[in-house]
Amino acid sequence: MSLAMTILAALLLGTPSLLGSMTNPFDPRTIFFAHHAQHVVLIHFPIALFLTGVAFDLASRCLKQPTLRAVASWNLVAAALSAFPVIVTGLLAWQWALEGERLKGILLLHLVFGLISSLLLWIVGYIHLRTLRNPAVALPQIRIPLELLAVAVIGLTGHLGGFLSGVNV
Repeated sequence: MSLAMTILAALLLGTPSLLGSMTNPFDPRTIFFAHHAQHVVLIHFPIALFLTGVAFDLASRCLKQPTLRAVASWNLVAAALSAFPVIVTGLLAWQWALEGERLKGILLLHLVFGLISSLLLWIVGYIHLRTLRNPAVALPQIRIPLELLAVAVIGLTGHLGGFLSGVNV
């Protein structure tokens, strides 16, 4: 086997003799079982979908455009659905990183506000899902204050998460 093939096999299979103690970036265990990496990566999807959905919902309300309303609804429903894996990976990160230790301080606040954020995403998503199923149903006016409350709670949750990850230090 040539040297190039040996190095390629070492990179793909994680042969310890060539890599020493270095973590193999191509090892599926490194990709899928890093202690908290999935939560940090996945959290951006529901946040972006929700904020985009709220922006389209506000624009559809101001411009009276049904197409914008549909785009907003699909974004908000997608945000609600994408919150499930984020919660799972957040709870797994807690279990792996802290081995199920009792939460306190910023981590406890992040968990509480994260669950509140998810609940608000699901409520808003359900409201919009009803109108997607039956376009004749009018969106309730309470949705705008609910969406804006959710934006504030998501922002606070993300701010706390930034302290946990070291970004806001």
